[in-house]
Amino acid sequence: MDISVVIPLLNESESLPELHQQLTEVLSAMGQEYELVFVDDGSSDNSFAILEQLHENDSHIKVIRFQKNYGKAVGLSEGFALASGTFVITMDADLQDDPKEIPELVATLESGYDLVSGWKKKRFDPKLTKNLPSKLFNSVVAKAAGFKLHDFNCGLKGYRLEVTRSLRLYGQLHRFIPVLAHWNGFRVTEKIVEHHPRKYGESKYGLSRFTSGFFDLITIIFLSRFKKRPLHLFGSAGLTSFLAGLAITVYLAVERIFYQKYLSDRPLLWLGILLILIGVQFFGVGLIGEMITDSQAGKRTVLVRNRIGC
Repeated sequence: MDISVVIPLLNESESLPELHQQLTEVLSAMGQEYELVFVDDGSSDNSFAILEQLHENDSHIKVIRFQKNYGKAVGLSEGFALASGTFVITMDADLQDDPKEIPELVATLESGYDLVSGWKKKRFDPKLTKNLPSKLFNSVVAKAAGFKLHDFNCGLKGYRLEVTRSLRLYGQLHRFIPVLAHWNGFRVTEKIVEHHPRKYGESKYGLSRFTSGFFDLITIIFLSRFKKRPLHLFGSAGLTSFLAGLAITVYLAVERIFYQKYLSDRPLLWLGILLILIGVQFFGVGLIGEMITDSQAGKRTVLVRNRIGC
């Protein structure tokens, strides 16, 4: 298989026939073996029924349908697990991403890059609720990640297969795929892509996703540095707190023994005891984190309702 196109979707029944037609025209013209992997993330409309009909006339189509809505990150993760192409393309199902960009994405990967992320330089989204928050979000992520892209969260991306195999996505971590790939040592670049106005339905995202996005940014920074060694983070904080508390109590003990000063009315005593207790608690949290990391490694449960072609 040369190219796998992974398309997570939620209630996009109106756009699916047109999207399939566009993809078929572009990929057939490329003259390479391809597959279309649709991941129905618990749609409540007739998206799955339409995909069934499309599969009857096109063996390139694979469909996996979740029992409930798990979110885009899990949808991409399951789609990546099904993909077998040398190059993997991801895109949204709402027709805002243009399939005509696929040949150039593949060409960029063939030139030596491992991941190419789309940059929607000219966007057709509401400025107040999507454009401005997106610019702020991308700016903060670029500074925190240590490398610059204009659009980290664009759904239109191209990957080498080994990049998709290296990613473990959940929650909202799909927004940071270029960051995760960069930190894993892969070569990441971006390409300006055409963005179209939404043709059917309404956006599934609002301002709240940017608030949660900043929390997820903290999550990936933590995971990149302390995922396999949480005790290094909590242990450092615990050791600092414990030593500070110990120093205070030793100082007070010296005053009591050698200078006969009473400690019952010294707030500093209670601060020292508090810091020691906090230090012990941090050590405990770190050790529990180590045990959870070890016991939960590789575990994930996704309920799949239907499969077609896979």
